[in-house]
Amino acid sequence: MKKQMGWELEGRCSYKWVLYILLLLLLLPQTVHNVPLAGCNIGEPLPINHKYYQAGDVIIGGIISQIFTLSNPVRFKSHPSHELFDDIVFITQTYQHILSFVFAVKEVNENHQSLANLTLGFHIYNSHFVASWSYLAAMELLSTWGRFIPNYKCDVQDNAVAVIGGPYANICFFIATILSTYKIPQLGYGSAPVMKDESQGRFFKRMFPDEAHQYTGIVQLLLHFSWTWIGVIFIDDDSGHMFLQAAIPIFSQEGICFDFLESLPYLYFNNDIYEVFEKWVAIYKVIMSSTANVVVVSGENYTMLVLRMFPRVSEVEDVPMKTKAKIWVMTAQMEFSSLPFQRFLDIDIIHGALSLAIQSKDVIGFQKFLQMRKPSSDKLDGFLRDFWQQAFNCMFFNTEVEKENEKICTGEEKLENLPASVFEMTMTSHSYNVYNAVHAVAHALQFMHSSISKHRAMENVVRWELLKQQPWQLHHFLSSVSFNNSAGEGISFDGNGELVAGFDIINWVTFPNQTFLRVKVGKIDPIAPKDKVFSIAMDAIVWPHIFNQVRPLSLCNDHCHSGYSKGKKEGKPFCCFDCLPCPEGKISNQKDMDDCFLCPEEQYPNEDQDLCIPKDLTFLSYEEPLGISLALVVLSFSFITTLVLWIFMKHKDTPIVKANNWKLTYTLLLSLLLSFLSPLLFIGRPIKMTCLLQQTAFAIIFSVAVSCVLAKTIIVVLAFMATKPGSRMRRWVGESLANSIVLSSSLIQATICTMWLVTSPPFPDLDMHSMTEYIVLKCNEGSVTMFYGALGFLGFLATVSFTVAFLARKLPDSFNEAKFITFSMLVFCSVWLSFVPTYLSTRGKYMVAVEIFSILASSAGLLGCIFSPKCYIIVVRPELNSRGQLLRRNKRI
Repeated sequence: MKKQMGWELEGRCSYKWVLYILLLLLLLPQTVHNVPLAGCNIGEPLPINHKYYQAGDVIIGGIISQIFTLSNPVRFKSHPSHELFDDIVFITQTYQHILSFVFAVKEVNENHQSLANLTLGFHIYNSHFVASWSYLAAMELLSTWGRFIPNYKCDVQDNAVAVIGGPYANICFFIATILSTYKIPQLGYGSAPVMKDESQGRFFKRMFPDEAHQYTGIVQLLLHFSWTWIGVIFIDDDSGHMFLQAAIPIFSQEGICFDFLESLPYLYFNNDIYEVFEKWVAIYKVIMSSTANVVVVSGENYTMLVLRMFPRVSEVEDVPMKTKAKIWVMTAQMEFSSLPFQRFLDIDIIHGALSLAIQSKDVIGFQKFLQMRKPSSDKLDGFLRDFWQQAFNCMFFNTEVEKENEKICTGEEKLENLPASVFEMTMTSHSYNVYNAVHAVAHALQFMHSSISKHRAMENVVRWELLKQQPWQLHHFLSSVSFNNSAGEGISFDGNGELVAGFDIINWVTFPNQTFLRVKVGKIDPIAPKDKVFSIAMDAIVWPHIFNQVRPLSLCNDHCHSGYSKGKKEGKPFCCFDCLPCPEGKISNQKDMDDCFLCPEEQYPNEDQDLCIPKDLTFLSYEEPLGISLALVVLSFSFITTLVLWIFMKHKDTPIVKANNWKLTYTLLLSLLLSFLSPLLFIGRPIKMTCLLQQTAFAIIFSVAVSCVLAKTIIVVLAFMATKPGSRMRRWVGESLANSIVLSSSLIQATICTMWLVTSPPFPDLDMHSMTEYIVLKCNEGSVTMFYGALGFLGFLATVSFTVAFLARKLPDSFNEAKFITFSMLVFCSVWLSFVPTYLSTRGKYMVAVEIFSILASSAGLLGCIFSPKCYIIVVRPELNSRGQLLRRNKRI
């Protein structure tokens, strides 16, 4: 089997040690069965081989899981002690719990001012990690020392006033099952038992803070490092299930998801070794194939034994690995523990791990007390010799051993020379809890003594009354106890019987010589102000070697950087998501944002969509090329119009000018001149006055121009009809008709514009939305209805004029302008028909440019089509500008 598993153990480690770790777990928390009490005869010496007794006036009991005794299953055919193997498995680290118990009692006894000169004694029993021995130890505390007579005590001083138990939840539960019936106060210094009913926990105090503080602290630790993708390992028992029910919802509410939730098996004595091994392999494969770099471990003191076996599993089995190391985040119930054969195993797996530990301080004198510990220092210590042999890997002479290749214990070995993986010289958090538990009982006794002293005058009477008090009477004083221990730490219990304390955050640092350091890197103080409850020194943390001192990440996928938002990934937990680019116009300026958001109105997104940039103010100005170009075009057409007007005024007596109704011609040219100049109102920074004049001036001026063209067209048609014999149209041909058409059309447009200005006039406005990068300063039309009403009336005039001119384009008259007017109105209508969709699809200052272009183009169409042929004759072909020439042309037509 040794060859099959591939475990090569050094030193004196033999095949049996390979089985120890497996049998260890097989012996761990069991249900109540195989209780050896049936094999014990009344009054017969107890079969508990490992116990520690010190006489005193007042006794404190201790039931501590320390040693495994490997035995066959009890079949009730003989005394259980007769079926034990000779081999024992000693968890050397746990021996410190016993020594801290002894040290605390020693301190109390040396303080002559307490307990009315009474001395404390103790009975400490090994529970063997199982229910049967725990029950047996509890029953012996109810018996006379050295004889198993349950419920009988021949000496009142032999009564245990309180019992300290641990470090496992089930051990405390087994103890409470018996001792709660007798109302004996109990103090558990490790994991909390899950009591089945209220009566079991009524006399139970826990040297451990409220679990909710621990869960919150772990969440704060994970969130501080942004570890939102984790794995969880827990013990498959009542404590593990309580952790799942209480902690997992808190994790989820804070945005932490789980790649896996795996339970270490709750094992029974008759489990098959290979089934256990296969379970380890399965769990280790899940852990190492996970993409989560962080694994939260909710365990017991012994869980470290299993954790340290994981690397051996990888040597035996082909385990796929996503990463070669994990960051273990361990609960405060866990401590470093190992079996004898594990001293040869590497402890690098816990390098860089983080764990919580109950807040503690160094106890003065404890290390010196440990240094003085020798096998010869206390003959009543039933644990010391076995501890010494397994800690120093030696054997005493009086022990039945194999003589060959065995190292002999001298008894002069020094505990400080042991590596920390075997025994620690600094007080651990569990030992600190045991130390405080003893002092809590001592202070409760002192308070009870003070209470009795108020009613009794004689010291001897007080002393006797104190000894006669029942254990349940001490419970009241224990509940209200509050004191400072020798390290200056305040000790008290809350209303639920739990220790009022915080947690230290511990960073585990290992070394090649099988030793390690627990480095305090932070703390969780529930009673501190909200912003100081959690604190941690980032620079003090040592990470696993694979991360090269770079803070590890533990995410389901990479962060969504700025400019992206998270999108749900179907079939995955909420911590797993796709990164979607922000839609146009939105940004995200932080990692892992759930949604992108719009910039404020006065800002716009940058190209990467991760920042809002202030918009620049823009308008069509004379300082930019477009504004300058349009202004030059305006001035050019205005000059040309002025030149045409000058030509007509200079040649006003020529036939071609007279034939074109010079008053209408001058009015048309003046309106065209103003039309060409009106775009200047659109260029430059909009102000209230320019906004009022822009659209209204343009509408009225163009109405005059178009009405002049309409009047010209109608007069041409009427003039042709008046040449027919007997026609009555002659009386309509004249200036009055032309003036009426121009005035009436202009008046209607002026009325529309007046109503516009009165009801909802244009005004300067800031357009935040039409252009992404600019705030457009423009003139708001005010009433869109009135704007399009004025534009529609102008279109109506143009349409009528175009229709009439088109019908009259072929009239046989040399003075007929109809065909030129037709072309001009065709240009005019085409420009303004294309203006509407172009104007609506353009944004910002370019809307103004489109309107200016339409004004210039339509005005230029009228000027060019109507006046360019006449100017050509007047200037270039003056010989054609005569009555005779025009009559000859008329005859040819």
